[in-house]
Amino acid sequence: MATEDEAKKAQIVEARARNISHNVRCTECGSQSIEDSNADVAVLLRKLIRDEIRSGKSDKEIYQKLGEDFGETVLYAPKFDFQTAALWLSPVIVAGAAAGVWAYQRHRQRTNVHIMALNLVRGVPLTPKEKETMLDLLTPPRQPRRWPWERR
Repeated sequence: MATEDEAKKAQIVEARARNISHNVRCTECGSQSIEDSNADVAVLLRKLIRDEIRSGKSDKEIYQKLGEDFGETVLYAPKFDFQTAALWLSPVIVAGAAAGVWAYQRHRQRTNVHIMALNLVRGVPLTPKEKETMLDLLTPPRQPRRWPWERR
């Protein structure tokens, strides 16, 4: 019975160690997790993680210790603070900029300078039917998109 409990504990330690190891970057390789790396540093870090788990530390405490010892860059998910704010917020900023460009282009397509001038000259806005007719007349036909390397 004791060996069965020990085997379960060993499986739990191994599962936790693998989970943590997948989230820690190898300091020597840079692009691999320590779970996937065979570098000496990665082997030592995997052993350190297993020792910390056996000593009863939580995953959060282990991540904190690794961050303190090797710096935040060793963790694949660094904490959110002033220094890493640009890293965390960059997807939102890029998506917002793309949405702004898209909205501006949609606005430009619907706003025609000639129709605005006609509205000013007439003093009365065009009706929707007149506006649609004018847009059909003033909008050039769409050119088929070509690849940059094609000759025209």
